[in-house]
This record gives sequence, structure tokens and C-alpha cells, in this order.
Amino acid sequence: MKIALQQLCPVFLEKEKINQSQLWDTDLVFKPGEKIQLVAPSGSGKTSFIHFLYGLRKDFSGSILLNDKNINQFSPEETAQCRSSQVSIVFQDLRLFPHHTVTENIEVKKNLQAFERALPIADMAERLGIGSKLTQAAGICSYGEQQRIAIIRALQQPFDYLILDEPFSHLDEPNSRKGMELIDEEVRKRNAGIIFADLNEVPYFKADRMLRL
Repeated sequence: MKIALQQLCPVFLEKEKINQSQLWDTDLVFKPGEKIQLVAPSGSGKTSFIHFLYGLRKDFSGSILLNDKNINQFSPEETAQCRSSQVSIVFQDLRLFPHHTVTENIEVKKNLQAFERALPIADMAERLGIGSKLTQAAGICSYGEQQRIAIIRALQQPFDYLILDEPFSHLDEPNSRKGMELIDEEVRKRNAGIIFADLNEVPYFKADRMLRL
């Protein structure tokens, strides 16, 4: 999937921040399979940009094109199809179901739009250090554990681009590296791309291109 930004600009962002950005108010193309790192301090519109891409917010000028079609022209059915088969996301606020088990949270994606290849949830959970949490309610897991749940969940569906919004903010570096290794493996198998947004440069994410907001 190709993502094209044409003079994209949040309507609420200060002109000074827009002028300093390598993303806002420019023309950019994210190629299929490309790994993009967005380095974005607080207040620069990082999470807003991710919500724009996912079709959750429309308060921007300019255009976002997915495979040459403006997302503002997507029907509700096209938006749903895009979210279920082309774009997967780890939200900064995770959006887990706190009263459901870890396994139930992870299987939500698989039940909605299963990936063609069976993915070993238990093995993934063990690799990320949450294998013992699968039958526990997600809401009583630590925030770092919840981040790992959200990562595994995002990998359960097909996607052309995986979008990550500060996915390791509550993890130490060894656990962050384990999460990145798992993500990289799955992305390579699918020839997919990544948009990784964080407050600072993440050295263990090997990006093809870095943009500063």
C-alpha cells in the first residue's frame, strides 16, 4: 500500500510548529514496505497524525491518499475494510477491554479478520514475557504488560502498514527490543511497512527514513 500526503496540516496546530516540521504542509510518499520513524515531541501533532491516517479525525487541511484514493472519499465500508486488512495499529492509549482476558483481547482481531497464517499467540506471549497472563483480565495487568498485549493483538490481522504510537513507552530496553524483534519478523513475512512514532529516536528500530515533526 502506498500512502501519499499532500500539504497535510492540522487545523489546530500553531504555525511555528508547522514550519519546523518535516511532515506537515509538505508532499510526501510512503512506499510499500517502507519503515518510517517519526520523532515527535509532545504537542507536535504525532497522535493526531496517526488518527488522521486511521480515519478517526478529519480536522486537517490537505489530503491523505491510500493507494491514490483520498481517505475523505472512503465509504464507511471502505474505511472498515482498510482497518481490517490494510492498516493495523497500536494506539498510545492501547484500547484494550479491561474486563476481558488477555487472550480474549488478542483474539478480537483474529476473530474480526483472521490472518491467513496461523499465529501462535501463546508463543508470542512467552517471547514478550506475558505468557503467564493469558487467562488474567487485561485491566489488572501493568501498563507495560498491556502494551505487549496490544502489540500481539495488532499482529493478528493482515496489514500492509503497521502503525505504532509510542508502543514501548512503559517498557525497559530489553523488553522493548524483544517487542521490536517480534514486530520486525512479522512485518518482513508480509512485506509490510511500519510507521513508528515516538518522542525520541529509537535506535533499535532500523528505519528507512526518519522524519521530525
